[in-house]
Amino acid sequence: MQPESSYHVPVLFNEAIDALNIQPNGVYVDCTFGGGGHAKGILEKLSEAGRLIAFDQDADAQQNIQADERLIFVPHNFRHLQRFLKLHQYENVNGVLADLGVSSFQFNEAERGFSTRFNGPLDMRMDKRTEKTAAQVLMQYSEPQLHKLFEQYGEVSNSKTLARHIVQQRGTMPLKDIASFKLMLQPVVKGNPNKYFAQVFQALRIEVNDEMGALNEMLGQLPGVLLPHARVAIITFHSIEDRIVKNFFKQAGTSEDENNPFSTAQKQTVFKTVYKKPVTPGEEELKRNPRSRSAKLRVAEKI
Repeated sequence: MQPESSYHVPVLFNEAIDALNIQPNGVYVDCTFGGGGHAKGILEKLSEAGRLIAFDQDADAQQNIQADERLIFVPHNFRHLQRFLKLHQYENVNGVLADLGVSSFQFNEAERGFSTRFNGPLDMRMDKRTEKTAAQVLMQYSEPQLHKLFEQYGEVSNSKTLARHIVQQRGTMPLKDIASFKLMLQPVVKGNPNKYFAQVFQALRIEVNDEMGALNEMLGQLPGVLLPHARVAIITFHSIEDRIVKNFFKQAGTSEDENNPFSTAQKQTVFKTVYKKPVTPGEEELKRNPRSRSAKLRVAEKI
């Protein structure tokens, strides 16, 4: 049963819940609570003794918390996974779920600055308690820094030209809001403008929120928090995240000295992948929710 939410439609809902192989009395983590869709699905599988610890750094997500004694909400980034599990006296858990997509609600709120469709401030912070905004990145980063982030996080084809153009223009053309930024970029837009702006905005959002840093930190904590045979299910939405997750599941627990021919350290495999290929949305879901088209679900089990 797919829960409906005006905040966010959960992607790969049934696939993610099934992949966790939920034990009724177990303890589970939802790293990205959002609209509470996946959380609701997990809670429906838990007994009164089961527990769900849900993380979300976005204050707006707190309006979706359901009254349920089995739910513990943590208003922080999932990069602090282990710290808050210990704080709530849960050393180990039976499963972890992370949906790395930006919610529909966030895209539809003009003042958040995530969407290219509305005018609003160049903000893009998931957590308003942090200081770095998209405007600060655009005004303060050097040309090489901008080139790198647009190339790596947005896969923008003319990222070098784009970075140079921003640096040249930002002193004379103030970046007050999204409209002024898009106007500044007009001379260097390549191909489909909507796709181009989407790639640029994606790169800025990832940088502002240090999304790759947070993902790597969370992944690194999984071997220490998951019980044997516990599963982790991660839904990604672009190739960079997917590559990080795929490589982590493949390499986690291998020796740091594996490239040293003189090392006698043994490789220790921590995870086995549950599905050989990532799970992707079916035709029905794609029709219902076009935003799900780039979603990939990877699942691994701790050995």
